Amino acid sequence: MTDLREIGEDRSLLILDDDEPFLKRLAKAMEKRGFDVETAETVAAGRAIATARPPAYAVCDLRLEDGNGLDVVEVLREKRPDARIVVLTGYGAIATAVAAVKVGATDYLAKPADATDIVNALLATGDELPPPPENPMSADRVRWEHIQRVYELCDRNVSETARRLNMHRRTLQRILAKRSPR
Repeated sequence: MTDLREIGEDRSLLILDDDEPFLKRLAKAMEKRGFDVETAETVAAGRAIATARPPAYAVCDLRLEDGNGLDVVEVLREKRPDARIVVLTGYGAIATAVAAVKVGATDYLAKPADATDIVNALLATGDELPPPPENPMSADRVRWEHIQRVYELCDRNVSETARRLNMHRRTLQRILAKRSPR
């Protein structure tokens, strides 16, 4: 269990995720670790909480049914500059991690992240480096991430992306059609 002194006086935590079973499990796990949890399943509900009662900590999913979790991160950063915010996503890509940090997220974790990983990210101090990942990305995954980033930077234009990556357009289409490697 986490020591409450590490969490601080204000133990308020907003968890924003549209995956209801995951949201409930994470909320229960974070309460056991000493946080005062408030949950939201939509960007609108998350913004309302961030505006009315800005929490000291937040865990926000990136992609939600009604928009982007980064909108809530921006509101929270405005209302409470000292908040510690972790962005979670099942669609991990370097470009979205950079965007999350630019709008004020403290850290960025790919799903499935467990409560311990999330607590470590929320409570890490600025100079403290997180421990190395238990299962780092494979070389295939790093290559796929790079291709996805260039694809996004080219506004999802397959021909332009293929030209910039110096690869055949059909090869790129086959790579984009597959799921991300582990």
